[in-house]
Amino acid sequence: MKKWNSTETEEFEESNRRQFSIRLNIFFFATFFIFSVLVVRLAILQFVEGPTLTEAESSIVNNETPILPSRGMILDASGSRIAYSLSTQSLYFTLNKDYRREDNQAEFLKIVGDLKQVFNTYGDPNKKMTADQIIEAMDIEYKKNYGYTPRRIKRDLSNKEIAYFLEHKDQYQGIEVREESVREYSPDHVAVQAVGYLKGFSGVSTTMNKYKNRARLTGSAERYIDNELVGVDGLEYTFQDELRGKNGVRSTPINALNRVDGRSELTPPQKGYNLWMTIDKNVQLAAQQAITDQIAFLRSYRSGNAYARNALTGYAVAMEVDTGNVVAMASMPDYDPNIWSQSPTSEQLKAIESYYPNGTIREIYNGKRASSLVLMGSVIKPLTVLIGMKEGLFGPYAGYYDRGYAQFGRAGYETRVRNALGEVLGSLSPSTAIQKSSNAFMIDMIGKPLYSKYGNEAVNVWDKYMKEFGLGVSTKSGLPYENEGRGEYTNIKAAGSAQAAMAYASFGQQGRYTTLQLAQYVTTIANRGERLKPQFVSKITDAQGNTVKTFKREVINTIDFPAEDWNVVINGMRSKVAVLEGYRYDVARKTGTSQQSVYGKIVDNGVFIAFAPRQNPKLAVAVVIPEGGFGSRSAAPVAVKILDAYDQEYGLDGVPKKQQSQTDTGNAETEQ
Repeated sequence: MKKWNSTETEEFEESNRRQFSIRLNIFFFATFFIFSVLVVRLAILQFVEGPTLTEAESSIVNNETPILPSRGMILDASGSRIAYSLSTQSLYFTLNKDYRREDNQAEFLKIVGDLKQVFNTYGDPNKKMTADQIIEAMDIEYKKNYGYTPRRIKRDLSNKEIAYFLEHKDQYQGIEVREESVREYSPDHVAVQAVGYLKGFSGVSTTMNKYKNRARLTGSAERYIDNELVGVDGLEYTFQDELRGKNGVRSTPINALNRVDGRSELTPPQKGYNLWMTIDKNVQLAAQQAITDQIAFLRSYRSGNAYARNALTGYAVAMEVDTGNVVAMASMPDYDPNIWSQSPTSEQLKAIESYYPNGTIREIYNGKRASSLVLMGSVIKPLTVLIGMKEGLFGPYAGYYDRGYAQFGRAGYETRVRNALGEVLGSLSPSTAIQKSSNAFMIDMIGKPLYSKYGNEAVNVWDKYMKEFGLGVSTKSGLPYENEGRGEYTNIKAAGSAQAAMAYASFGQQGRYTTLQLAQYVTTIANRGERLKPQFVSKITDAQGNTVKTFKREVINTIDFPAEDWNVVINGMRSKVAVLEGYRYDVARKTGTSQQSVYGKIVDNGVFIAFAPRQNPKLAVAVVIPEGGFGSRSAAPVAVKILDAYDQEYGLDGVPKKQQSQTDTGNAETEQ
């Protein structure tokens, strides 16, 4: 171990003292530097930035709050109100101080107590509010709204409540009575599924693409408000932008404490436009009542049709041949659409789940039984014959002997298809084959020859013709959730072969389509090849009644067939229908009875298409009664009542019978 002498010891201690002195000096210097920086910073804050910060503290920012516009009306063709917004007065409260602070609690509780007393004294006894409900609506914890956002305390104020708050306005700081609108629908239930309904924006802004886009808007003049109601079905949805109108804007001065500091400025909202439907209230109600009455009859023992006693629903569409205007669209049963403005319960929604969708354009089930999307049945036969002639399979005056059945398939393993009721129809022409509804003619003259001509490609050829007539494609109506139908003939495996698919398709057992598609299809026949867009709105007007936009006849596509072929087919549309015997107009019509399996049992669906008059067609009609039995007995009577109603309002010959009757009455009174 080394021993230190005295000299070395002194040198070591001197070295330690020098190092300690250096570290101490560095510490003092660092402390001085930091202190100096703080002093300088404080000086800058006080003398340089101080005035700016003081100004910022007392600065006022204008916060803009959107104000909902009043939604436009939906009117029928005659101007009757079908959907409209009723004015109502609501009480709003704007926070002008922080009521969460203990020194403001007494004032806050006094306001709550005063409001409760006013509501109980002057309000509707059935709409009283508790103190807890008022406190929740005032939202002083900012759980639902920003500090400057007005809170709605009560809706639909009585006249006495309105008068009281207006007279005592000075006593209630932050309290304001505002006018709002509530959506109402006609109590007559006019085309409720076609008109549609509204739901809260917050509930659909994440599920519907249209409203996902609206949710991205941020400007006060453009953005949607969480608690506003928006269209989610029918015309309410299709014309949402036109009906809604444009926001107003309330500009409110807000200080740095996020409280109101000054008077607000208001840019009033612009009321939404009004829609004038092509649907006529009287024709529509006649269609709805006709379906309701017919279903009741079919389910009764008076009908003598035990197979139709499960009929629960019916669908009808009436479309003007020359314009494409839909004057009636009935999906029955229907329901009261005012249920949506009352926050329906799950039990209420379950009760109408089969009725609130539009069964004329969508697939729905009548209590999980027969579908609204039915096979066409024999109503396909006019088109089948047109295809046969267009493809050169036979001429307009070709002859065919109907033995009551047709066969197809491999020799020795043929499938035999009979006519309805096994009838042997004898000698037929293309026209009488339609009239007498020969399944055998369709198979032997079109289904099998088309397969022989094209092989498996026949399926695609058939599909092309179907789509040209609007079967298997969108009708272009613009209504949401429209089903394009199903061409089941494309499933060759299910049919067994392409020949079998063509055989079944030829007489209407291989394609399921909506009632609107059937109406467009028969309108195309009546127009001799012009497929029209179904129109549901004739014009749009502003709040002053000025026309903003009109909708006119629109041809989607044209099918070019020889005039003689059209004559053959239209002349053949003479199905035997008891209710049309001796009818005052010559009605071109075709009945159909399609079959489908329900719980393993084959049921008959009634289908019927028609237009009138035959030589100068004005109105086309399609009716479907699932599980209704033969179309001539179930669907045809509904169509005739719709023709009658249209004749009254507009005249199938161009002369409204309602006006003619009024004129005759007036002349009779004059003669007396």
